[in-house]
Amino acid sequence: MPARLFENSRIAAGLLVNLLSSICIVFLNKWIYVHYGFPNVTLTLVHFVVTWLGLFVCHKMDIFSPKSLRPTKIILLALSFCGFVAFTNLSLQNNTIGTYQLAKAMTTPVIIAIQTLHYRKTFSLKIKLTLVPITLGVILNSYYDVKFNMLGIVFATLGVFVTSLYQVWVGAKQHELQVNSMQLLYYQAPMSSAFLLVIVPFFEPLTGEGGIFGPWSIQAVTMVFLSGVIAFLVNLSIYWIIGNTSPVTYPFFLKYQTDLVCRPCAEPLKYHQIVQ
Repeated sequence: MPARLFENSRIAAGLLVNLLSSICIVFLNKWIYVHYGFPNVTLTLVHFVVTWLGLFVCHKMDIFSPKSLRPTKIILLALSFCGFVAFTNLSLQNNTIGTYQLAKAMTTPVIIAIQTLHYRKTFSLKIKLTLVPITLGVILNSYYDVKFNMLGIVFATLGVFVTSLYQVWVGAKQHELQVNSMQLLYYQAPMSSAFLLVIVPFFEPLTGEGGIFGPWSIQAVTMVFLSGVIAFLVNLSIYWIIGNTSPVTYPFFLKYQTDLVCRPCAEPLKYHQIVQ
């Protein structure tokens, strides 16, 4: 009994860290996009670099021990990590916060579809029935969004698909390679950083106005670094939650995040968006 209570407490603590950090990063990133115009892919790269630096510090403090992994075993995971963060950031940049959060709820149906079709897993009828209101709610919100734009919906759709693949693979790789969340992220974060480092010059300026080495104010640099620190907590807690529960647990938990993020939004909502 004490062991079970301790395990539940650990899971609750992990969920709480993810909840608080995820809410903070949504509003902070939106602030950075709106007030500073910081480039999206570059911000994603900063997130990856700070995540790896955070894990490096944890390694030096003997919080975990790295495990040697073959790059070919995690290359797809690293690529999906790039897509997961980049497309969700683009969705946030091009949608209202409410629509961005609600679109993320669609990861639950997509993950269940992937696990059912590819991994031959079965789910209870109760779980399947919960997907109906989630799907209808997201569709209604998108249709009646007061700031609807097709580009935002495209990014949100791509974000949902890549995020779903990423979350399924995170759980599968941890079990396949027999590694914990820190060990896997320690190798995957720098690989993802390298991929984005090659991509950034083709999509965003490096110098001048809007470039990573442009004339940014101290406030902007501070906010971007803070965003990277919070991203480290988000990434690590996602890996930990999936590794200690299941890929389906995290998307269902996103529903609570959605409720908390959407309530304080100052963006006007129509009746059809509220009832969903």
